Amino acid sequence: MTTKTQQIRIEDFDYPLPDERIAKFPLPKRDESKLLLYKEGKVSESIFKHITDYLPEGSLMVFNNTRVIQARLLFQKETGARIEVFCLEPVEPHDYALVFQQTGRCRWTCLVGNLKKWKEGVLKKEVSFGGETVLLKAEKLQTCGDSHLIEFTWDHPACTFADLLDAAGVLPIPPYLNRETEKSDLQTYQTVYSKIKGSVAAPTAGLHFTPEVLAAIDARGIGREELTLHVGAGTFKPVKSETIEGHEMHTEFISVRRSSIERIKQNLGQIIAVGTTSVRTLESLYYIGVTLASNPDATAEELVVKQWMPYEEANNGLTADEALQKILDYLDRQGADKLVTATRIIIAPGYAFKIVRGIVTNFHQPKSTLLLLISAFVKGDWRNIYEYALAHDFRFLSYGDSSLLL
Repeated sequence: MTTKTQQIRIEDFDYPLPDERIAKFPLPKRDESKLLLYKEGKVSESIFKHITDYLPEGSLMVFNNTRVIQARLLFQKETGARIEVFCLEPVEPHDYALVFQQTGRCRWTCLVGNLKKWKEGVLKKEVSFGGETVLLKAEKLQTCGDSHLIEFTWDHPACTFADLLDAAGVLPIPPYLNRETEKSDLQTYQTVYSKIKGSVAAPTAGLHFTPEVLAAIDARGIGREELTLHVGAGTFKPVKSETIEGHEMHTEFISVRRSSIERIKQNLGQIIAVGTTSVRTLESLYYIGVTLASNPDATAEELVVKQWMPYEEANNGLTADEALQKILDYLDRQGADKLVTATRIIIAPGYAFKIVRGIVTNFHQPKSTLLLLISAFVKGDWRNIYEYALAHDFRFLSYGDSSLLL
């Protein structure tokens, strides 16, 4: 079955983005960035620190509390060749919280830079930890497409994998910044509310929030809730196929507490997602509920939201309230206090939003899946927004300005 959405031509989502409009660094004060306001087809602007003036009464804002890890490990071979190993997703143990606590060994799916210089053998790197030297080794076990299964081993009983990444890893800033990671990025490329390690890219809409803005949100009686989606490198993957049918969405890990699902359920119709990652998590919850409606004993694997599921399950008749209740019932049966699964959802024009009523988001790359998501939300009116932003000196992409779409 091919849906109308799958036939969308990515060419129709192109726009000119000169390099000088891409923000290479953030502003000195996060909340001084510009804020584009979009409501019912009208576009205006303000400053981010005034966002509370524009949030509807009784809103519940949902934030992604993921934390970016220093996922790039640089090794130098005896021949002098530099090999970069980029940690994408834990394999053994498969759980993020557990893998960072590992001592001695773990396995990850990784991307490898300068692969042709690493045909065989083990890479080695000396890492200083608590005044001692730890020898970190990386061995390539197998190849799957453009990624590789890498086993890391190290020789210190008290040193965890999290310690190793903190000591030796490099924070992966987006490739389109065309610059090396600087010390300042360690702070500016994390949201002020980041907690759960695992992303290889920041949920950038959150970079504008400061403790002052969060306090102003609380003071206005607007709710705040958190969930976790670990952003994968696939977020930067351009759509290469002519129609989006040929684009393979990456899998991303999600974790949502039972109490958060209850609160989202109580506030349906008033949910404002901070960032496209929060949008994708919230909308995935609906389809997880749909799966549970027909298969109450679904395994974790069966709960993973497939890329085209929303378009194939469009007329299932389940309300958002019922879908979220199915998840709560499932968690009760499992005796679990949080839902842990993954999503490959693609949100594109033709998608019907089930949970999200507003989005805080930055300005995205031409021909990207994120731009498709924005277009779906504003019912095709994205050019109106982007032309305004280009004409009014807005800064684009990860370190750029943001928008509030209602």
